[in-house]
Amino acid sequence: MGAKSKRMPRKAKVRRRTTETDVAVELELDGQGRFRVETGLPFFDHMLAQLAKHGLFNLTLRAKGDLEVDPHHTMEDVGLALGEAFAQALGNRANIRRTGQATVPMDDALGWVAVDMSGRPFLAYRADGLAGKIGEFDAALLKEFFRAFATALKANVHIGVAYGENTHHMAESVFKAAGRALDVATTLDPRVKGIPSTKGKL
Repeated sequence: MGAKSKRMPRKAKVRRRTTETDVAVELELDGQGRFRVETGLPFFDHMLAQLAKHGLFNLTLRAKGDLEVDPHHTMEDVGLALGEAFAQALGNRANIRRTGQATVPMDDALGWVAVDMSGRPFLAYRADGLAGKIGEFDAALLKEFFRAFATALKANVHIGVAYGENTHHMAESVFKAAGRALDVATTLDPRVKGIPSTKGKL
């Protein structure tokens, strides 16, 4: 697929504060997959670590939220902050491949993700099996995270689980696929001149 360019730093820092949450994100697109994630939700931390590791993004993310009320606010605001960080790091989105897709197996499960940095937010979520509890974590919240992420990034994000028996495996296959799809879509390609659209703008 080609290596990511090192000619320009593509980094972002985002701080999102509300009466319900405080989220700080530092992101480097052209990284090595280094991560430090602390959201107060151990399973969610594990999933974000998979995204960073398999996308080769350097990610530092800390979130404090009203988990005593419900994890929903934290999940949504992390999605908004992380999506904004990707959007900032991409700038005007010139010279990127724009689209990317990946299918990743995790033991019994097979997850897939396709993304288009189109400038138009949309989430298609075909992962009905990602429901119920994974330990103490509510798997239904993953859809809320990805919806917020797609909205802030202004990207088409399509997610699916082809099959699987273990919910943890299904979720992990999706986050690994998301990292790899985002890696491809955000990579600078020397063959791409300017904005990758016939409209001239994303």
